[in-house]
Amino acid sequence: MTHRFADIAFTPTVKQVQQRLGSRAAYARNEQVAEPFNHVLTGAEAQFLTARDSFYMASVGETGWPYIQHRGGPQGFVRVLGPQLIGFADFRGNRQYITVGNLTTDDRVSLFFMDYPSRTRLKLFGRAQAVDPEDTETLGMLAVPGYRATVERGLMITVEGFDWNCPQHITERYTLDEVRRMTAPLLTRIADLEAQLLKKEGTQNG
Repeated sequence: MTHRFADIAFTPTVKQVQQRLGSRAAYARNEQVAEPFNHVLTGAEAQFLTARDSFYMASVGETGWPYIQHRGGPQGFVRVLGPQLIGFADFRGNRQYITVGNLTTDDRVSLFFMDYPSRTRLKLFGRAQAVDPEDTETLGMLAVPGYRATVERGLMITVEGFDWNCPQHITERYTLDEVRRMTAPLLTRIADLEAQLLKKEGTQNG
């Protein structure tokens, strides 16, 4: 198989289910391509990743249970450092350290990046490595100037495969900043109309 995300995700059991439910033939076409793809980030992926202000990351513990963690920060806190390398500053949270602990026994992670307004999502498989605070050079590349949060470590993720998803069943959602940007012209227009109305009333009363 040459679609690197599918190569990881489509296990023999998954393929059997696809065959039974009628989707195997469509996905099998990707296996006929000579060269591997969807493992090297292009400009489209880089632009999408660096525009995000949050994402979800799954890891697996020693007992086999998966754990999903939300990571957030200012827009652009996820850095694309190479064709197959991304990283981000890991800010202090509730200090349970489940993901950090899981990574000491299994470095495989799955990341889910969402753009709710455009109903777009990007899934990514990778291998994660923690960057200790003593590695100031690497942490310097991940620093977010002006963001008031304690950086406990960095996380570097080597990309193994990625896949863009269709927009089905994604509900549009907007952040407060996005709503403010969208409504700013309307509020300006309302203020102008109110000013014109007051001026007209003043002229009539005068």
